[in-house]
Amino acid sequence: MKILMVLTSHDQLGDTGKPTGFWLEEFTAPYYVFKDAGAEVTLASPKGGQPPIDPKSDEPGNQTEAMKRFKTDLAGQRALAHTSKLADMTADGFDAIFYPGGHGPLWDLADDRNSIALIENLYHAGKPVAAVCHGPAVLRQVTYQGEPIVKGKRVTGFTNSEEEAVQLTEVVPFLVEDELKRLGGRFEKAADWADFTVVDGRLITGQNPSSSTSAAKELLKLLQ
Repeated sequence: MKILMVLTSHDQLGDTGKPTGFWLEEFTAPYYVFKDAGAEVTLASPKGGQPPIDPKSDEPGNQTEAMKRFKTDLAGQRALAHTSKLADMTADGFDAIFYPGGHGPLWDLADDRNSIALIENLYHAGKPVAAVCHGPAVLRQVTYQGEPIVKGKRVTGFTNSEEEAVQLTEVVPFLVEDELKRLGGRFEKAADWADFTVVDGRLITGQNPSSSTSAAKELLKLLQ
């Protein structure tokens, strides 16, 4: 099993002057689900190298077992510090692709041509695509058989009410829930911050950071 995990390279929260990036739990939890299952995990980002971690995601109140494990995992830290450039990745070498969220992907991965091509190539080849929280934003420009990939599909992602709760509704370039609905996705959601993952065929989406583990496990099920 070879899984590609794609992380954002974007580190600025709009024009607020505040930092952003990827959400640490949304990377570490799936990373260990995959590694513990014996998968070979490759990390990539648009710029390559160390992707920016959203500092909020590493605050004391947000610590999880996977994050604690990562902090003592020197090999994992090295892998994260040296992500491959997304432009150098091809779909051929992978069985699946997974996108952690954080707000960063809204600004770079949502419109990244290399990312869009990778998802389309993998999906056309019958391989699963998974994304969690703000990660499903990467699907906005992806098409399948001439239509948006999410059209008619059951999907989820960071909800409007969750974005409102973190007071970033007016900062983000678009709202994940609204965008997935606009594209014809059949958007589903649970209560704010509840673990909720939706599987529709080869498309797997998780609602929020709490859904990182379940989204990764659903991806494994499809691969096994």
